[in-house]
Amino acid sequence: MNKPFVADEHFQNEDFTKNPLPKADYEACIFEGCQFQDGFLDNQNFVDCTFTDCDLSNTNIAHTIWNNVRFESCKLLGLSLDTSAAGLLTVTFSNCNLTLANFGGQSLKKTHFIGSNLTQADFTNTDLTESNFTDCNLDHALFENTNLNKADLSKAFNFNIDPEANFIKQAIFCKEELIGLLKKYDIVVQ
Repeated sequence: MNKPFVADEHFQNEDFTKNPLPKADYEACIFEGCQFQDGFLDNQNFVDCTFTDCDLSNTNIAHTIWNNVRFESCKLLGLSLDTSAAGLLTVTFSNCNLTLANFGGQSLKKTHFIGSNLTQADFTNTDLTESNFTDCNLDHALFENTNLNKADLSKAFNFNIDPEANFIKQAIFCKEELIGLLKKYDIVVQ
């Protein structure tokens, strides 16, 4: 069954929790101030779209394609990006709340997480090569078998990354936050 094609539409202040967004292929669309929380965006395709000031918390996004999609000042609590279409996830986050988001197993090379809250986010088995975490809160974020090679964490804070359980070759850290690489050793640094 072919889905409808929707291009260059601007959706503003729509409440998709009451009337779900129709299943379609969305290209170059803008979603501004829209409500999707606890709803369904599964099996959709979003290409070159922007979501601004939207709430997608706990939204079902299974098998959804996110190709060159920007999220700006969005609430994405508990979003399971690990269920999105594998290999078809190219996103950018700016000033978003991604608390409890799950990125497990996805390839997110060169992804920008700028000024975002990633508290308790799960990055297990995620490829974050050359990603940027400028001004990100990584409190209790889970990094296990995560590829952080060449990632920029120089302005990230509250992280706890085990260098023995992750790949961190040429990753960038600031001196003041290096304690985040040593927490497992339970040592005191003054």
